[in-house]
Amino acid sequence: MKFFRKTRKKLLANRKIGKYLAYAVGEVLLVMIGILLALQVNTWSANSSKEKSRIASYQKIKLQLEEDILVLRGNKEYNQGYFEQYQYAISIIENQDRIKMDTLAQITMNLNKFSDFHKESSVYETLVNSGEIKLLKNDEIVKKIQRLEELYIYINILENTHHDAVMIFIPEIAQVIKVNQMEVKYPDQLYSFEFQNYFVLMLNLMQEKDQIYDRTLNEVNSIVALIEGELN
Repeated sequence: MKFFRKTRKKLLANRKIGKYLAYAVGEVLLVMIGILLALQVNTWSANSSKEKSRIASYQKIKLQLEEDILVLRGNKEYNQGYFEQYQYAISIIENQDRIKMDTLAQITMNLNKFSDFHKESSVYETLVNSGEIKLLKNDEIVKKIQRLEELYIYINILENTHHDAVMIFIPEIAQVIKVNQMEVKYPDQLYSFEFQNYFVLMLNLMQEKDQIYDRTLNEVNSIVALIEGELN
C-alpha cells in the first residue's frame, strides 16, 4: 500500500493526470480481483469443509449399517435353527412317535428361545435431528433409509409378539414337563394337538420373521452399495 501511495503522489506531482487515473483504475481492479479471490478461497474452504462432513456422515451410516448386517444375519441363523427343530417336533406329534418323547420334551423346552433383533435407535431420525440429512446429496439413499426404518419398526413388532407368545407358552409347558429333571409328567398332553398348535403358531411367526430379515438385509446391502458409490 505504501508503494501505491508513493506512485500516486509521484504521478500527481508530475501532473500526469491521465497516467494517474489509469493507475487508479488499475489499482481498483487489483483490489477487486483480490476480494474476488478471497471470496473464492472462502467458498472453496466452506465447500471443502461441507464435503468432509458429508463423507464423514456417509462413513458413519455405512459403519452402523454394516453392524446391523452382522446382527441381522446372526438373528436369521438363530431363528432358522429353531425353525427346523419345531418342524421336527410337529412331525413327532403328528406321527405319535412316543420313542422320541425325550427329544420332543427338549424341543418343547426350547420354545422359550427365539431370535430377538431390536433396533432402538433410528438412523433417519438421528440424521434429521443432527441436521446431517442436508449433507446427503443422494435422494435415493435418503428414501431407502426411510424405508429401512419402517422395516426396523416392523421387526420390533414381530419380536415383541414372539416374546409375548413365549410368555403364554411357558406356564403350559411347566404343567407337562418337570423342568429340573426333564421328565415328561403328562405324555398325552405333550402329544396333544394343542401342543402341536403351539409349534405351528411359532413356525408361522418365525417364517414371517425370516422373510422380514431377508427384506431388511437386502435393503441394508443396497444402501451400503449406494454409499460406497458416493464415497468412491
